[in-house]
Amino acid sequence: MALTDQLDIVIPTIRNLDFLEQWRPFFQPYHLIIVQDGDPAKNIKVPAGFDYELHNRNDVDRALGDKAWCISYKDSACRCFGFLVSKKRYVLTIDDDCFVAKNPKNEDINALEQHTQNLLSPSTPYFFNTLYDPYREGADFVRGYPFSLREGVPTAISHGLWLNIPDYDAPTQMVKPLERNTRYVDAVMTIPKGTLFPMCGMNLAFDRFLIGPAMYFGLMGEGQPIGRYDDMWAGWCSKVICDHLGLGVKTGLPYIYHSKASNPFTNLRKEYKGIFWQEEIIPFFQQVQLSKDSTSVIACYLELADRVRAGLGHIDPYFTKVADGMVAWIQCW
Repeated sequence: MALTDQLDIVIPTIRNLDFLEQWRPFFQPYHLIIVQDGDPAKNIKVPAGFDYELHNRNDVDRALGDKAWCISYKDSACRCFGFLVSKKRYVLTIDDDCFVAKNPKNEDINALEQHTQNLLSPSTPYFFNTLYDPYREGADFVRGYPFSLREGVPTAISHGLWLNIPDYDAPTQMVKPLERNTRYVDAVMTIPKGTLFPMCGMNLAFDRFLIGPAMYFGLMGEGQPIGRYDDMWAGWCSKVICDHLGLGVKTGLPYIYHSKASNPFTNLRKEYKGIFWQEEIIPFFQQVQLSKDSTSVIACYLELADRVRAGLGHIDPYFTKVADGMVAWIQCW
């Protein structure tokens, strides 16, 4: 099912978008929201024939005024501005070093189509189906699956994967510099309730109406003590809220081809505090319980901001600033 009038594609970038040529058969019918990071004076070239709007830091400052600081600078977390700009129900966000992948039959994978299928079919977070997504063609609920749970719940997030360059952290990159992912696993599964996951923003789709206010990629990049945890932060927050509100998160298909490995030494400088901090951050998100009074995503997110301030502020003053950013983000939403 095509969602051309219901879905925007958000792309953060610092370079010319030649990569769109390969995506033309799939992306051209859709509206693109391009968020230019870095120097706003730089001219970004977009191939002809695409319907797009391009925003740079000057646009962020004009639109958000004294709250513009909540949008990260010199980091792919700047894509959040595109989530604010979009008024469509669905958003696909993809990085500019991601290309069309091939399935085992050597056919081009239409990532957009698969994300759409994921979002438009229910999730099953309360009981694991051993044939994975029971709503896919050729699958169903297995023997022993409770009939009372077979309607599933609405799907808020579709998390895709990558062939070629895996999404590794810096230490793993250093240990396995030549490792490439060549395994195509033909599976989509719901991440169970109560289970967190490392969300990657380079091949991601979500329902703005269901979970949009929770898709804030935090404070990263210039002026911040940490980087490369922007999508992780959004993943932890959104999964806690999905679990609380009875929404689903799927992972697996579609694959994209991730073409470029980032520099592991640069990554280590960005990540090293996060590598230590995550050992406290993740238990915090695993244990946090939102109140019954929080019945909307916005209410959940503001409550979570208070919990972050109280529960993580002792690690570093940065987390108090992140909590302030979460509140400012909701005010912008």
